[in-house]
Amino acid sequence: MATMNVSLPDPMKTWVESQVSTGHYSNASDYVRDLIRRDQEYQDKHETLIRALIVGENSGVSKRAVRDIWQDVKARHGHNV
Repeated sequence: MATMNVSLPDPMKTWVESQVSTGHYSNASDYVRDLIRRDQEYQDKHETLIRALIVGENSGVSKRAVRDIWQDVKARHGHNV
């Protein structure tokens, strides 16, 4: 595993230490790795959403009514929408 040194302002250092003190993280490195993993997941989801929006935009105007589209969405997702 590679090592990276990061400089933090005192309030951020205190924040990291407080997160470690909760017991959810074994040390500051564990906390930072978790933040990076979460950011990677967020970026992946964001890029997927952008691609889907572009595909939708490029698909043209639908001839279906919004009501009909929502009914299909609700049917596919068990009315949890």
